[in-house]
Amino acid sequence: AIPTFPQELTTVRVQDPRVHNEGSWNSYVDYKIFLHTNSKAFTAKTSCVRRRYREFVWLRRQLQKNAGLVPVPELPGKSAFFVGSSDEFIEKRRQGLQQFLEK
Repeated sequence: AIPTFPQELTTVRVQDPRVHNEGSWNSYVDYKIFLHTNSKAFTAKTSCVRRRYREFVWLRRQLQKNAGLVPVPELPGKSAFFVGSSDEFIEKRRQGLQQFLEK
């Protein structure tokens, strides 16, 4: 019989946006990134960290340096002039960051 191997799965979620220093010039939002995997490439099967948008920008730059001809996914826009509520903007960004990590 041919041995079967379980399919490797990795799930990533961007959740729980938190505003820091709200109302001040140096306010920012960070997001909880939760990873769950059964891949043998990871020692920890689950991990959880908080990261800000600018850390995603840094990650994308690093990926671009090493990607060669492989296209690196886009990040959601960085709009200072967003029309609508800041909650709406934060949610749209959260969704965009999750799509970036999934790709």
